[in-house]
Amino acid sequence: MKGFLIASVRSGAGKTTLSLGLMTALARRGLKVAPAKCGPDYIDPAFHAVAAGRPGVNLDSWAMTPDQVAGLALHQAKGADLLVTEGLMGLFDGVGHEPGRTGSSADIAASLGLKVLLVLDVTGQSTSAAAVALGAKLLDPRLTIVGVVLNRVGSERHRRLCSEAVEALGLPVLGALPRETAVELPERHLGLVQAEETDDLRRRLDTLADFVEHHIDLDRLIDLCEDAASPMAAIATPLLQPPGQRIALARDTAFSFVYPHHLTGWSAAGAEILPFSPLASEAPDPTADVCWLPGGYPELHAGAISAAGGFLDGLRAFAAEKPVHGECGGYMVLGTGLVDAEGTRHAMAGLLGLETSYERRRLHLGYRRARLFSNGPLGPAGAMLSGHEFHYASILTTGGDDPLAEVADAHGGAPAPDGSRRGLVSGSFFHAIARME
Repeated sequence: MKGFLIASVRSGAGKTTLSLGLMTALARRGLKVAPAKCGPDYIDPAFHAVAAGRPGVNLDSWAMTPDQVAGLALHQAKGADLLVTEGLMGLFDGVGHEPGRTGSSADIAASLGLKVLLVLDVTGQSTSAAAVALGAKLLDPRLTIVGVVLNRVGSERHRRLCSEAVEALGLPVLGALPRETAVELPERHLGLVQAEETDDLRRRLDTLADFVEHHIDLDRLIDLCEDAASPMAAIATPLLQPPGQRIALARDTAFSFVYPHHLTGWSAAGAEILPFSPLASEAPDPTADVCWLPGGYPELHAGAISAAGGFLDGLRAFAAEKPVHGECGGYMVLGTGLVDAEGTRHAMAGLLGLETSYERRRLHLGYRRARLFSNGPLGPAGAMLSGHEFHYASILTTGGDDPLAEVADAHGGAPAPDGSRRGLVSGSFFHAIARME
């Protein structure tokens, strides 16, 4: 494997801007770019896929075993010239204390032997930027920093002062990006506006690539990327077993949060994915074995979903005979009602007793470990899953349904019943990432 991992010491420093610009610029040069994203993220991989012209993948050292991470990375890098990985949050930020299993970007870089391209937001500092770079260089002896990119540089003098201080540490400065709001992508409450919803995305990515090419020495970056010692592992089985042979998958702008490694793994295992659009009032294929409603933004489309009679009637008919599972937003749609940000209640499928509200936003965020109470699409009773939760909805009532699983967070909290199940229908706010070994 040959590649690098783009990281910073905090969120909002410019990792995504640089990642998308680099992926697009390198792909335009004719290189085969394999994109990857550290951590539990659904939105960035979709942008990566457009920028690189190749599907993205998530790599997660907390939710996945080292062999699973290595297998996914090797599969992703197969036939590519460069594995370009975007980090999450700060380079060293994670949870727990198990070495190599904190979920940090540093763990992924170390386990795969990837050098780190460090993005430094130098707003409000000059020579002091070197102190940050030095800390990143020394904190984790497993890592090697291949180079530094300065971001939000205010002037040529500012660039020179920062560059001289960083390069005095023996770290090459490969470029400096000036402050430029024109290259920023639109955002909403869960991150970037989705790739499929971003107007003129191809033009935006080309603009980012032009911006990056003009300010970064790409030839030097490529030359500094040595081959990483490929971990000896391969994907033997999907990280989550296919819930059925034929899977009806809700897929549109309201239902888009599904991990790429699940779709790839299910297909590789011989399962057939049958997408349908609830927003277009399409029903799940009645010949499918199971229906899967991923997360997404149902709170932004609640009125349209409530009025989609073809979808709701078809879903209810399907659920009378075959399993249906909903994650996060899909879980909300399986309930009886959803209150939007303006306080208006919209009737949902009514297959679970769940009532949710987005009127008073409250952040729910973090890793989860779940033990299933009964057999279902996620696996057999007693199966242990790793997952992640990220939403702003509140549960008004679960309507007395049985819980789906016993769920604990990553910080030592006591496990508690969570999710819902009624007949063949199940759902939860946590997104399953992998079956625990």
